[in-house]
Amino acid sequence: MTGVNDVLSEPVRFDTKTAVLVRDDLLPWQRLNVTAFLTSGITAAHPDLVGEPYADADGNAYLPLLGRPVLVFEGDAAVLKAAHTKALGRQLATALFTREMFGTGHDAANRAAVAAVGAADLDLVGLAVHGAKNSVDRVLKGARAHP
Repeated sequence: MTGVNDVLSEPVRFDTKTAVLVRDDLLPWQRLNVTAFLTSGITAAHPDLVGEPYADADGNAYLPLLGRPVLVFEGDAAVLKAAHTKALGRQLATALFTREMFGTGHDAANRAAVAAVGAADLDLVGLAVHGAKNSVDRVLKGARAHP
């Protein structure tokens, strides 16, 4: 039987990376909201990233989570625009959140808000990418780790 210490001491290396990039001028609640929405997009597109369900020592069951880290970065509008352009060019799995989406109340309205604007003119406040580690690193060039 594998014990907790055995599992914790085994290094795990992933060949892919998931990262969220949020605008540095957002309010704290907006940063959290954007991060949650963007992470859900990556999870929906890549269900293989989801781990097994959790259970505590008393037998209570909990939902599964992403089975690998999600790195969170921040940057200004120019950093987000550059990252968006690079992510599309590299054909990485990408989720986005635009400023207009703060004013909508449901998924269909969010999609309509994005569909009304060309890619170059999107007012991006958040972007999530998933792909090969080196590709994600290149997309995030200029972004800072979120404090």
